[in-house]
Amino acid sequence: MLRICRGVFVLFALSVGVFASATNYTLWINGRTGGGQIGNYDSFTYWGPASTAAGVNKKAVNWDGRSRIADQNHLVREALDCFCTGDNWCYIAAHSAGDLMMGYTLANYGGSTRTKKTPTPNSAGVCSASGAGTQVGWNIKWVSVASGAAGGSELSDVGSWTTSEPLVQDLKTTTARALYNHNATRNIWFYMYAGAAGTVYSGILPGQDDEAVAYHSTGGVSGSSGAGFCNPSDWWCNDLTLGTAANEGGRTKWSYHSVKFRDDNESYNHYANGNWGGIISVVRSDMVNNAR
Repeated sequence: MLRICRGVFVLFALSVGVFASATNYTLWINGRTGGGQIGNYDSFTYWGPASTAAGVNKKAVNWDGRSRIADQNHLVREALDCFCTGDNWCYIAAHSAGDLMMGYTLANYGGSTRTKKTPTPNSAGVCSASGAGTQVGWNIKWVSVASGAAGGSELSDVGSWTTSEPLVQDLKTTTARALYNHNATRNIWFYMYAGAAGTVYSGILPGQDDEAVAYHSTGGVSGSSGAGFCNPSDWWCNDLTLGTAANEGGRTKWSYHSVKFRDDNESYNHYANGNWGGIISVVRSDMVNNAR
């Protein structure tokens, strides 16, 4: 009897050890202009003070914010392999072109075989294999998107941003929408947060906007090109609806995309301003409350 009890105890201890090793992380994927040190998951220069709460075990997934999405995508995959494989799970927060980057990652690599890794990156941001084998895709709970640019921006279309920057080519509305299958999220939800504190010079952008990206993109609206969508108070424009419902006028959202926040009071612009500002502040608050 004593031998059996000891065996049960050992099995229990092993199961507790496995359970205890599971960790949740919150990964923040920057947009255009970059700023954080590539390979350093504790470098939050793009967002604001690193001491600011932003979800459980927060990590900054830094890429240069100017190169083509395909050319920098390996950095995102390295981060996902590090922190979102094996027993570990991730919450993802993305801003602006970070939405395009994350959507591209899942559509093209979310069904690939990944080596399970230990979340202890080297100076280049690469983690070593844990010895626990492989898995398909990554362990991701959801993706929260501040001012998503997966639908592109008209500022890129008209050359308001420097056309010598490779990323600007990817951010053209028709290019961004054709870059990958936006419906192929591997059943992972993208929760969209759309800001509306636009300015006069952002009149290039159709409908409501946050100075850089319009509601057709920040709201995850489907289609091969952009269109004007607004808040319900605007009588001259079709409404961007909350949740997954089709928008006024019948235009649908991409699969597994849901508008969680629409800036009805036109209070939030596009920019972090060095202090987790603008529409990013709304996503940060949500991560603090729900990414645990």
